[in-house]
Amino acid sequence: MRSRSTKFCLRDVFVAGAITAGSIMSGTSTAEAQTFGVELHNTLMPASGAMGGVSIARPQDFLSGINGNPASLTQFRGTQFTFSGAWAEATVRQTQTGNIPFVGPPLVEPFSAKSSAPGSSVANIGVSQDLSELGLPATMGVGFVTTSGALVNYTQVPESRGTSTGMFIFSLPVSLGVDLTENWSVGTSAAIGIGIYDSPFVGASSMVMDYALRGTIGTNYKLNDCNTVGGYYQTKQDFSFQNGFVVNPGPNQIPFDVALDLPENLGLGLANTSLMDGKLLLGVDLLYKLWENADTFGAIYNNQFVTQFGSQLSVGKYRFRSGYVWADNPINQTPGPSIGNVVEPGGIRAIRYTQGLLAVTSQHRISGGVGIQDFLPGIDLDLMAGGMFRSSEQLGDATSTSIASYWIGGGMTWRFGRGSVDRLNIPNQWTSSNAVAASPAN
Repeated sequence: MRSRSTKFCLRDVFVAGAITAGSIMSGTSTAEAQTFGVELHNTLMPASGAMGGVSIARPQDFLSGINGNPASLTQFRGTQFTFSGAWAEATVRQTQTGNIPFVGPPLVEPFSAKSSAPGSSVANIGVSQDLSELGLPATMGVGFVTTSGALVNYTQVPESRGTSTGMFIFSLPVSLGVDLTENWSVGTSAAIGIGIYDSPFVGASSMVMDYALRGTIGTNYKLNDCNTVGGYYQTKQDFSFQNGFVVNPGPNQIPFDVALDLPENLGLGLANTSLMDGKLLLGVDLLYKLWENADTFGAIYNNQFVTQFGSQLSVGKYRFRSGYVWADNPINQTPGPSIGNVVEPGGIRAIRYTQGLLAVTSQHRISGGVGIQDFLPGIDLDLMAGGMFRSSEQLGDATSTSIASYWIGGGMTWRFGRGSVDRLNIPNQWTSSNAVAASPAN
């Protein structure tokens, strides 16, 4: 006969599943879908990346806590250092069926071509340290994280008149999670962003840099032995790229500063370990991205809803992971005459053309991977891979795009000190800092 606690755990699984299914059905009835715009979130982290990025309530790598919900950092003990990387490559094609006149550069003429931009190498590195030795129920973390990236190049096509764009944003977050009780934790994070940007506008531009701050606050609550819920709010990151776009290059050129923001984000997650004696971890994350309040992207995207599903099965020292993501389509079908404070000389057709350079239009993505504890003594190995199914988008009367992508990656985590070998998918291992501090050293 099942215990009362187990019955409650299973009931909560079915209730959460029903709520999530209802959310997806209501979203798909009114919109097309794609992924995360230009933001990666935790989809390329060594463990969470294999689970579709699921990581708000019970992340399986501390880097996902540093980059996502900082309250979840209290689930990691001892000293942990992770060095991870990934390779992401997209197949992007753009088709232009009409001319676009511009002031200065010759007009863009009809063409259809595949982007010649190569794939991107992504690095995510960090360290976490719990402070129980100081008598503090807290864990802090510092990292170097790739936040966002986009790279498209059609310069090999004369008709494109040198169309290309590139953007990478890296983040240096400092995060702190604190246990208020055995079941409730809160956290905060401050991150300085490093933006490297080559304007998507068709015209004369050069690669420029800027720096901007971003803050996150989050909370986690352990409902019972097998259910954890978490959530966070993340502020905008405001970049201003000076002289990022030039109209009529030459003696009479007019330079513009380009305002570009990464959006505010809201996240809610639920994790459950009631099945298979706690060896099966199931998680779902809901993200809401406020693109409409972000400079540049407010003219390209609408607000976006994302649902992520992830699972992890523990068999001995192995962790078998899988994930699936569905995302609302953020493409703004009624853009205005300007993007990022720059009025496009070519009118609405030029705006649509610029949208096409940042139109990530895939509806579904899947991922999977494996983790090996003590691959070497005191070192864990995590491997992951994923793919984004091909999808297309029509933008106005003269521009269309299609895109598909894949990614592979992995990371190694070095663990030191008391409690560092605790893993979150085993029941009752998320205990208070004081309880962990009282346990024998590993």
